This record gives sequence, structure tokens and C-alpha cells, in this order.
Amino acid sequence: MAVYLDGSTAPLATDGPVDILALLGDRSTLDRRPAFHIEQAADNAELAAYRRLRTETFVHEQGLFTGDDLDDRDADARTLVLIARAPDGSVIGGVRLGPVDDGPDLGWWQGGRLVVAPQARGPHGIGAALVRAACARAEAEGVLRFDATVQARNEVLFRRLGWQSVRATEVAGTPHVLMRWPITRIASQVAATKAALGPLLAELPAPPGFVGDDGAPVPGTDVIAACDAIVPSMVERDPEWAGWCAVLVNVNDLAAMGASPVGLLDAVGARDATHAALILAGLTRAAQAYGVPVLGGHTQLGVPAALSVTALGRTDRPVPGGGGRPGHAVRLTADLGGDWRAGYRGRQWDSTTRRRTDELRTMTRAVAAARPAAAKDVSMAGIAGTLGMLAEASGCAAVLDVADVPRPPSATAGDWLTCFPGFAMVTAGPVAAADTGPAVTAECGELVAGRGVRLRWPDGELTEALSGGVTGLGRAT
Repeated sequence: MAVYLDGSTAPLATDGPVDILALLGDRSTLDRRPAFHIEQAADNAELAAYRRLRTETFVHEQGLFTGDDLDDRDADARTLVLIARAPDGSVIGGVRLGPVDDGPDLGWWQGGRLVVAPQARGPHGIGAALVRAACARAEAEGVLRFDATVQARNEVLFRRLGWQSVRATEVAGTPHVLMRWPITRIASQVAATKAALGPLLAELPAPPGFVGDDGAPVPGTDVIAACDAIVPSMVERDPEWAGWCAVLVNVNDLAAMGASPVGLLDAVGARDATHAALILAGLTRAAQAYGVPVLGGHTQLGVPAALSVTALGRTDRPVPGGGGRPGHAVRLTADLGGDWRAGYRGRQWDSTTRRRTDELRTMTRAVAAARPAAAKDVSMAGIAGTLGMLAEASGCAAVLDVADVPRPPSATAGDWLTCFPGFAMVTAGPVAAADTGPAVTAECGELVAGRGVRLRWPDGELTEALSGGVTGLGRAT
């Protein structure tokens, strides 16, 4: 017998685990427990309970199907099922989500078969909670397009939850609405990394012609200068990788403009000599791998972690980032080898530390050999954000064909389009034949009139990745 804090009593269940709150007699907390919780279905019994609810609802109650409502998505091992459980453990609702077809997972998923048991419908909001959980799970899986075909009578509910109506359709002869969950991963990343640049840099006395480019032509010479700083937290926790990346990003900046590197200058801040030695070890190893000398620099101890590198290169025909025009084809050249850097999964791809010097040099010479109208190396804005910067500088918009983007098998579409990929170049316009070494090149989009970046999917649908400019710097003149 349980004796509650208010003096009342109740029989104590003996079959199954005993609730510690009941043992403590804390009735007020027990009364505030949620009426359900949501989790992923973990075994065949839970899947069977969910499917029984679907049969009861969609076959017997609504008459949408005859016999059962199973389809190919139920047989796909990639399909996930989220279930709602009552406090007694019974399954009282569920929803499924997963890739739309049997081909490669392009980051286009669909939710469906949302169901709530008749006795559980009402004020608890189980259906809405399942929808929100499905949206969160889709985004966590790197999805960039998430659709659902919703019965017309439920359109209002989905719109209240933030979904957008696309168009009317029919399923099993019943009015439905194709709806889409707005995924803002690309736009949010760009806003966090690049959106403030225009206002901040507007008053700098920069020469015209290469606004927003990866490197800066030194007036009156064939010299290209580039400079990048590494995020201090990365220098602090992963100093050797920071040193390597400081060389990598600067050499890539020169490569995007078709320049050959001639030397580096480094500025290092570290708490002590031991930490500085780790930073410089990574920098030295990268400089040797790329065959670029370190001409000099500055090192200071007893200060917070900091690292920046300036690179100098040469070309008499710099490739601008803003040389694209509507109608130009967009290409991505990327090194798909390697894997996620340990500790940076989904954010930083490491292929370069595994490459030989001749491979690195061949890749970094690719833009100079191809001579595109415009080029940018993929930065922390990711592939989609970098394409947005190229389009912005070119005074136009871009369409990216998701299915045609070269991508490593182990990277989701969402991660790959937003990560720092090690070596990747976005180019636009006619190109000459060029050896890219271990990197692969594919035409995967086009520049069009307008502003922003849209993703184009195999069914022809366009979804908005970026609504306007990335940096606010505007068109390069």
C-alpha cells in the first residue's frame, strides 16, 4: 500500500517495476507526469502495435484502404517510426518518416501515416507532438526537404505547426494537401558566418573589381594576397589541426583565383611554448605537404590562442568570384576521399591530410587550368553558401541540383552542403579541360536571374536555400 504525502493511500502494483515516486508517496509529482512520451520504435512488437493502429484508423474507421495500408516505405530499412506511449507502456500513436524512394538518400524525406488511437485523441496534443518530433528527427538526420501528404481536414493543424502548403492532391480518392516543413539549416549557417560582412566592410578603402573574392590582387603586380584566421576555440583544443587548416584554407583561396602559392606568413598566439609548438607542427607539416615555404611571421606566448596566416601567390589572370552570369553552368570540383575529422563530424571533412604533395598540387592548379568565368573555394559557409556568394558577387541567383552534387557516401546531404569539405571549388561558366587529380568534377546547377540559391530536386521541385545575398557586399564591380 502506498501512503501519499497528502495522507491518502492506494494499492502498490506488484507486477513490473515499482515507481520510485510512488514509494516516496509523492502524489503531486505523479499527477504532473506527462500523459505520453515519444520514442523511436525499437522492435517488431512496437512496429506491429503501430501498424494495428493504422489499420484500425485508415482501413476500418476511415475506409481509405482495403485490407491494410502497407506500402514500399514500410519495407524500406531506412524508414523510421516514432511512437507515442501512454504511461502504462501501450502504443497510442505513431508516425513514420524516411527517404522518398529506393535510390540514394538525397536528403529528401517524407513523413506520413500519422495516427493516434481513438481513446487518446483530444486535449493532450499527441498528434501535434508526433509531428514536431518527426520534424526534429528529420533535421537531425541531415534532411534538407521534408514533405508530408496531409488529409485536407488536417491542413490547419499542420499550418499552425509551421508547415507550408504546396498544392492540393488526392490519396485513395480523398482530398489531401502536399505540405512542406521549412528547413532553414543553410540559411541559418550563412546568417551566422557571413551575413554581417557587408555592413562591417563597407567603409574599407578596397580597390574595385574583386569585392568579396578569396584573394586580393595587389595593384600593379601579378601578386595575389590572401589571409585567413582560424577560430580561436579550434586553436585551443586542436592545435595541430588548426595549424594544418591555416595553410589549407589560404592555399585554397589562392587556388580559387588561379594563383600559384609562393609563400606564407604566420601569426601565432599561444598560452605557452608547448602549445605554440603543436600549432607550428601542424602548420609546418601542411606547408611541407603543399610545398609552400613559410617566409616569416610572428609568435607570441602568454596570450589566448590565436592563429592567422597570410599567403602570397602569383597569376597574371586572376579568376574573379563575381564573373558569373545568368545561363552559366555551375560545377563542383571536390575531393571526396577521407572522412569526417575526429571531433568535427558533420562539420569538417578531412581528405587533405591523406594526400601526397603531387595530388595536392594537381588539385590546387585545377582552376588555373580550367579558366572558368568565376570561382570560389568552399569555405565555412558550405557548398550552398559559397555558391550563394559567387551568385551574389555575379549579380544573379543560383540553382543547385542536389542529385548531381558529388558527395561522399558517408555524408548526409545536409552535412555535405553545409560543412567545410577540405578541398572543394565552385566554378561557373565555360571551362577548359583540366586535371583535377583525385578530386571529381560534376556539373550540378546553373546561374539564373534573381537573388539567392534554390535547391532543385529529381521531381523538378525547387526549395529555397537562401532568399537573397549571403554577405551583403553585393555585386563585384
